[in-house]
Amino acid sequence: MFSLGLLGSYLVGEMARHKKELNVDNIAFDKAPTEVSDQLASVIFGRFMLPDTTEHACQVSNVTYEGADFVSDVRPIIASSIVAYLEEIGRIEAAVLQHLPRGFRIGFTATGGRLDRLKARIDFLQQKLEGAPDNRRHARYEPRDKSSQITLPDGRVYNCEVVDISISGAAIKLDVLPSIGTYMMVGKMRARVVRYLDNGVGVEFVKQLDQGILKTVT
Repeated sequence: MFSLGLLGSYLVGEMARHKKELNVDNIAFDKAPTEVSDQLASVIFGRFMLPDTTEHACQVSNVTYEGADFVSDVRPIIASSIVAYLEEIGRIEAAVLQHLPRGFRIGFTATGGRLDRLKARIDFLQQKLEGAPDNRRHARYEPRDKSSQITLPDGRVYNCEVVDISISGAAIKLDVLPSIGTYMMVGKMRARVVRYLDNGVGVEFVKQLDQGILKTVT
């Protein structure tokens, strides 16, 4: 699960950084998301931030490639922009499309590569809900020392726990959820985020570990 303390400071920075990038000109404000026929059959939890930087808890359902429904006591102004952090999906940027009896409907404003990464996260969650098997192709081992750190592309550093490791990747427990496809350092290894886990991420090393090195850490 994510840390609400870290989430607060994270959302403030993200709202400021993306405020000018959010584009709602091409979103229809009078219809539900319809791009994919199969909505996620699950309710996920998160928090969202309004342009005034106030934070609010929410439950999210009916997630498609186009948007989702937010259950919340707060109903933002139609067409206003929000930044949200959703437990199984990560950070999203959106515009409020319409009010609902118990909340509001949003449309995702991501485009290009960001939209592709968002779709990948949604697809992964759908596969997880359908019970897709773990397809990691190399044997996994539990490291003797699980404590490590990740370094994100912007230089931010977070403590993490290495749950297991193989020559091709690792399962990392941490309090933040970088986007699928993000390159980062795990200790001294460069890696790419390839999947979300219950309490962190799965990463693939850019260069496979030597078997000799793997034996020294497990």
